[in-house]
Amino acid sequence: MKRVVAALILKDGKVLVCQRTRHQTMPLKWEFPGGKIEEGEQPRDALHRELDEELGIDARIGEEVARIQHEYKGGGAVELRFYVVHNYNGELENRIFRDVRWAKRSELPSYDFLEADRELVQDLAAGKIV
Repeated sequence: MKRVVAALILKDGKVLVCQRTRHQTMPLKWEFPGGKIEEGEQPRDALHRELDEELGIDARIGEEVARIQHEYKGGGAVELRFYVVHNYNGELENRIFRDVRWAKRSELPSYDFLEADRELVQDLAAGKIV
């Protein structure tokens, strides 16, 4: 099972969402920034590294707010850990995505998110978490 971490970066009541490029797996789907936990890496350290690589920020990783296990129909299982990020240093810089946006919680379900993220998206939109 692939172990993945993702950030719910919050600012002014909005959440940062990112769109994959055409060349990535599951092209043009929306997701929360983050990535794979490397061998021997702690989840928070992995997320800190990924946010630096993808967005050029030095994030202060907060509490884990959700953990989801998902199996894709075509095979492949993933365990996703979501952490809240209220603060970071540096200016956001889109280094790998097709698009990066600040979205209102109520708008989240209108984005075409990765299948594994959809339940969390509904909970965020409903105000059930963070």
